[in-house]
Order: sequence, then structure tokens, then C-alpha cells
Amino acid sequence: MLNRILVPALLVAFCRTIPAQVDPPITLAVDLIDAPRKMLHAHLSFPVQPGPLTLVYPKWLPGEHGPTGPIDNLAGITFRANGKTLPWQRDDVDMFAIHLTVPPRVKSLDCTLDFLATAPASGFSAGASTGPNLVMLSWNEVLLYPLGKPAADVIFEPSVKIPDGWRFATALTQPSGQPDGARFEPVPLNVLVDSPLLAGKFFKEISLAEEIKPKHLLDLAADGPEDLNITAGQTAALANLVRETGALYKSRHYNSYHFLVTLSDDVAHFGLEHHQSSDDRTDARTFVDEDLYLLAGSLLPHEFTHSWNGKYRRPAGLITTDYQQPMKGELLWVYEGLTEYLGDVLAARSGIWTPDQYRSYLAASAAELDHRPGRTWRDLEDTATAAQILYGANEHWDNWRRSVDYYSEGELIWLDADTMIRKLSAGKKSLNDFCARFLGLGGDTPPKVVSYNLEDVVENLNAIQPYDWASFFDQRLAAKAPHAPLNGIANGGYRLEYTDQQNEFIRAADSKMRGVNAWYSLGFVTGLDNTITDVLVGSRAYEAGLGPSMKLVAINGRRATDELLHQAIRDAKGRANEPIELIIDNDGFFKTVKLDYHNGERYPHLTRIEGAPAYLDDILKPMTAHPKLASAH
Repeated sequence: MLNRILVPALLVAFCRTIPAQVDPPITLAVDLIDAPRKMLHAHLSFPVQPGPLTLVYPKWLPGEHGPTGPIDNLAGITFRANGKTLPWQRDDVDMFAIHLTVPPRVKSLDCTLDFLATAPASGFSAGASTGPNLVMLSWNEVLLYPLGKPAADVIFEPSVKIPDGWRFATALTQPSGQPDGARFEPVPLNVLVDSPLLAGKFFKEISLAEEIKPKHLLDLAADGPEDLNITAGQTAALANLVRETGALYKSRHYNSYHFLVTLSDDVAHFGLEHHQSSDDRTDARTFVDEDLYLLAGSLLPHEFTHSWNGKYRRPAGLITTDYQQPMKGELLWVYEGLTEYLGDVLAARSGIWTPDQYRSYLAASAAELDHRPGRTWRDLEDTATAAQILYGANEHWDNWRRSVDYYSEGELIWLDADTMIRKLSAGKKSLNDFCARFLGLGGDTPPKVVSYNLEDVVENLNAIQPYDWASFFDQRLAAKAPHAPLNGIANGGYRLEYTDQQNEFIRAADSKMRGVNAWYSLGFVTGLDNTITDVLVGSRAYEAGLGPSMKLVAINGRRATDELLHQAIRDAKGRANEPIELIIDNDGFFKTVKLDYHNGERYPHLTRIEGAPAYLDDILKPMTAHPKLASAH
């Protein structure tokens, strides 16, 4: 449902000038020497006055859309003043708050603490962030700050110590005259938290599209030196990404930009946006394995786009004064959904993906959304409102629960909007014009935050192409329908169809997961060791009693393998009296099930609608002239 409450537009400074009369900055010295054994050390010095003091640990983190601050991994907290250790007490309601009393005549309070980087390789920044040869430092994990002060008014002077022989990159600025040091200029807390630091033994920095100002740097830290072998074609595609964003958004809202890319099998794999950098974590061999490169193709374009949509332009409900205040996610279908659409399109326009690879990805994404029975009880808007509880949800039975569908379904909605604009304007206007107006507001600017609400989105769309955009979104956000909104694909000149030939994107995903995608045939997906990772509610597998975490032991009397499962589905086609027989292991209890399915393998593809305008093809065309260099593929 649409938010009918008008919220006045806000303009929030990102990098405030430090006032003339303020307390000295809080110093924060972080020691990463023990990062390879998963422990970070920090020393803070707070300017204080005698009396009660409450310090807090950041709880609600921008871009993570939930109270994800990893307070459980904070250890060794000790406070000292004038050479004496001070007692402290955790708040018995707010676990992120610490109370203590500053003694008389004390002006400076020292604090030491450790962050235990022991989390598994899942989740966001609280997940695994270190390896034997690298570390991604999220400053919010190693600091406390005074309760009640806006983050933009709390000044930190950060520094970092890294292992010998390692290099690092960050959007933070170092003082002049200190080229080899690791001390940084004082910054407000909101800038510090928004400026992670990547360090590693095997490290490479590449300047992208050097003709464009400000600077754009690709910083790679890897498990081993062989993983840094990025090709000239791949580098050229990322340089084209810089050029394409300039053409699309008609603006840049940063002083420089760092793609901080972690190439490691030891860390969590995700992307997290920041205003002047992005935290991009992917498989170690991403640049040397074609399938991994395909699967990660939209990661950097997505997080880069967030510098405009999410960091510069931000929903009012996601703007808070500090990191203890809850955020409201009802517009995440714009924040993330529009970014998902633009990031994928930019991957194709830049040459990271070919147009065929983009269509392969879109077909896979649209087909999965079209087979989500949870759509019948949960509308898309609720997935955004409930984001904070859905990010950590178990993937089992995800098709019935629904998860953060505002990414992929938001992409379909914005594709629908783009093709609708092109159709109504006879190709004279497009979502490109909306992006330049809405996300490029004000042209080039320093980093700052400009809020928006739903009415702003509708108003800017109407300025490009008059239409009942309020109803357009209302219908798609509130729908409880069994099928996904595929109008954008149809208006783009394509239809979603199924054949027995593997979709390229699904094939690459199966290769990475070491399993079989039988979602559109039998109704389940397997992973490593023939374990069923999920079952489609209402499918033949569901009706036969299969469920997530069960393991395939045998297929038609033979020990289960991926190829045997593929072959059994193919062989059953046309054999009406011969069901597929499976032996299933459910935590040590075995049973035999028979699946009466005879339609062969089914995989989604986009097929061209003859005679229809090819708007989707037009959408994927580059907006700039690319230098003729080696292919990225």
C-alpha cells in the first residue's frame, strides 16, 4: 500500500565542517595484526567530564536494514582513567548500552576492547571478514560512542596498524606529509562508519577510466596472488561501468570512489554500499573462473549505484540521527529494487555481462518469482516492511515464507515502469530520464543525503511521463497473486518460456552449488552431497513428502548423483507408467517415494515476441562509446 503521509524533504550534510568549539576528537586506534587469527584490537580515548556516562555500540547499520550490530563478539572491554580501572555496567534492557561514572577531575577516558571476528561466512558485515592474508575492517565493530549525540556531531580521529607487508585502501583521507602512515583525518562518526578499510598481503589497485574525475579505484585483496589475475577485458568493462554511470545519473556525489573487492573463500559473500566506496566480497577465483564471474557480474554495478540511490537519495524512513534508532523499510522496493534493476542493466551496458547473459539472469530471476506460493498470502510491501526479520531467515521453505523479494520483484516492477514510459512516449523517454532527474538531483555535489518519500518518486516519474504512477505501484505492492508481475518482460518484447535446455545462469549456479535445479520439473533443488536445499510448496516433490535437508540416497535403484537425477528426469518423459523412484534419508530414517512426473527437464528462457517493439534490447544498449579493448569474457 502507498504511504499517503507527506514527509518534508530533508537535506542532511554528510561531511559536516567541524565546529570551532567542540570537544577534542575521540581517538580510535585499531590493531589488525591478529586479524589472521580472527581477533581485532582497539584502543579509544574519550574526552569526558566527571559524572555519569553512557556509551553505546552501533546497533542499526545503514545498508543492512536491521539491528545487526555484532555486540555478541565484543570482548575485553576495560575502562581506565588516571591510571585506575573503572567499573562499568551493561544496561539491563538495552544490551548495546554501557554505563559508568567518570571520577572527579578526569578529562580523558581510555578504553580497550577486542572484536572477535569468529562469525561464520554468512550474513553481512558481522559475518566472517578476515582470512590468513586479508581483512575487511568495518569501523562500527570496534568502537563505542556517547549516547544521545548525533553521529554527525561525534568526531573521531582513526588510525590503523596492519601486518608487515600488507597494503590497504579506504575512502578516508590521510593527513598530508604521511604517505606511508595509517593515520587518518578526523571525521564525523557517520563518515567513519561509512568508510570501511580493506587490507591484505596480496593486494592490487587499478585506476579506472582515468579521463573521468573524481578518481575511481579498484582495490583487490585476495587469498592468494593467483586470484588477482584480472584480465584487461574485465578491467575495461569496469572502466565502462564508471562511464555508464556518468551517462545515466548525470552526476557524481563523492570526492573519490573505491571499489573494495575481497576475493576470498574465507569471508562472507555479499555487497554493502557506502557513499564513497563499496564493500564487495566474492569468491576467490571470481576473475579467473568464467562461471563465478558471470554469477558475480552485477555485484559491483549494484553497490556502485547505491552511491546515488540509497546514500545520496535515501528514503526518509532510513534516515536516522544515530545508530541506535530503528529504521523503517517500507520503501526498500525503491532503495533496493530500483538499484537491483539499474545494477543489472549497467552490467550489460558496461560489458560485464553480454545481453544474452543478462536475459539469462532475468529469466532465472523472473521464473523463481513466478514460482513462489508465498505470494498468495504475503504482499511485496510486507517483505520490505519486515526486512529486519527476513534477512536472517532460514532459506528452507523460502518460497512459502517469502524473503527480501523487494530486490528481484522490485526489479520486475522497475522494468515494467521503464518499458511503460518507453511505450507511452513512443520511445522518446525512458527510466534513464527519471534517473538523471531523481538521482542526479543538483548535478555533481560533495557527499550528502537528500531524502525522498513515495510522493517524490511519483512526482518525478510524472515529470518524465504523465501516468497514474501512484496506482501503478499500489497495485503491484499490495497484490496477493500466485504469479509474478511479468508485464515489463512482455512490454520489452519477450516472453518467459521453458525448454529442456539449461539456462546459462542456472547452469553456472548449479556448478557453484554442486547440485541440480529441478525446481520447474520435480519441484526441488539439491546441493552438495545430494542434499535437498528447498522444496517448492505444491509441487510433485512436496506432495510426495519431500522437504529441505533430506538427502537423496538412490535414484531408480542406483546411488544418487547429479547426472543420474538429470537422466532420470529426461528418461521419464513420455513413460507414463514409470515414475521416478527415490530413496530419501531424513536424519537417519529412510523412505522410498515415487514421483509421477513425465514432462522432462524444464528451464526458463526469454523468447523474443515477433513483431513487438524490442524495448528490452534498447534498454541494454550502452549510453556511451566504449574504447575498443579486449572482451571481458
